[in-house]
Amino acid sequence: MMGLFGDLDDTIYQDKDVLKEDYQPDEILEREAEIEEYKHALSDAVFGRTPDNVFLFGKAGVGKTAVTNYVLTELQAEVDQRDTADDVHISRVNCNNESVYSIVRTLTNNLIPPSGDRFPAKGPSKADAFERLYREMERVGGTHFFVFDEIDHLSDPDSLLYEFPRARANSYLEDARVGIIGISNNYTFRNTLSSKVKSTLMEQEISFSTYDATELSTILEHRAERAFVDGACDPSAIQACAAFAAKDDGSARQAIDLLLGAGDNAEKNGDGLVTADHVEAIHESVSRGQLKDKIADQTMHCQLVLEALALHQRDTGDTARTKQVMNRYQSVARDHNVDPLTTLESIRGHLDDLNMLGFLLRTEENRGQGGGRSYRWEVDMDIETVIDVRESIDSTPT
Repeated sequence: MMGLFGDLDDTIYQDKDVLKEDYQPDEILEREAEIEEYKHALSDAVFGRTPDNVFLFGKAGVGKTAVTNYVLTELQAEVDQRDTADDVHISRVNCNNESVYSIVRTLTNNLIPPSGDRFPAKGPSKADAFERLYREMERVGGTHFFVFDEIDHLSDPDSLLYEFPRARANSYLEDARVGIIGISNNYTFRNTLSSKVKSTLMEQEISFSTYDATELSTILEHRAERAFVDGACDPSAIQACAAFAAKDDGSARQAIDLLLGAGDNAEKNGDGLVTADHVEAIHESVSRGQLKDKIADQTMHCQLVLEALALHQRDTGDTARTKQVMNRYQSVARDHNVDPLTTLESIRGHLDDLNMLGFLLRTEENRGQGGGRSYRWEVDMDIETVIDVRESIDSTPT
């Protein structure tokens, strides 16, 4: 008797993992200029010198993490071949809603050998955490690259980013060196840092623009050659995925997700060729999933500001001034049992972030001579979808 899965036949995929989110390509396409900037910023590590700090800015899905992994892997390989270079140690941390203490604790425990005493989650002070981290860095030696993903979501980035660049000057480190790599979707993040942090960091900034349809097609063709058996992916499918993603937010991740969804749709239907029709069939559901991920990546207050504006537009049919958004936001926050922010400046900051990330449109309102500058805000996507996605996020068990 044939088992439940006995009738399955993998007819179109050659290596489906190539289309999965955790796949790290061995070649990065359409990011040659950014890779060259990155290489220059980190080049001192090849000669045993302290590297520049690097900050990467760009929307989600434009290659920041993939390029970082690629460049650091290449750096590691080069260092291993050179006598002039110290050993390189790489620690990656996602900062989303983390405290500085928890970040430093994670970095410390990454360096402590399995048989060593782990740094506790509670008890010691933040100063104690830094002291233990420096001690472990000195024990290990070499150059330590700390990669902080979503660094704009860190609760107190100033204290972290002021500490590390001054560690050698303050004699906390003697032999070990440190390089900071910050990754953020928020182009305005640097403006939130104090002036002393900015002058201490002296970082190299690398900006990642969104991909256009031609660039996305190149990336998709490269993935499709490896993911599908010969002749199983029609060029029309690649063109459709690239066009949809370029029109939306220029994200390679969205384009690849569309191709994966189209492939699964073709396989489910028993079709041996993935076409634009398969892309059309799954486009809406994939886009909704992408939107949910994008919204869920934002801080809770940022999500509530977005929800408040969407509800205002749905109920009034009009755009909103900042004060109107704030009033609705405070009501929405209380409905979600969240203590609301109380200053207009904080709401304006979240609106600016959402505008920069492509969620909103901002138009300047003429208030007459001497009236000052005023803005009206508008959700730049389907309002009902935003409201539904927020409802689904809020109802997801944590």
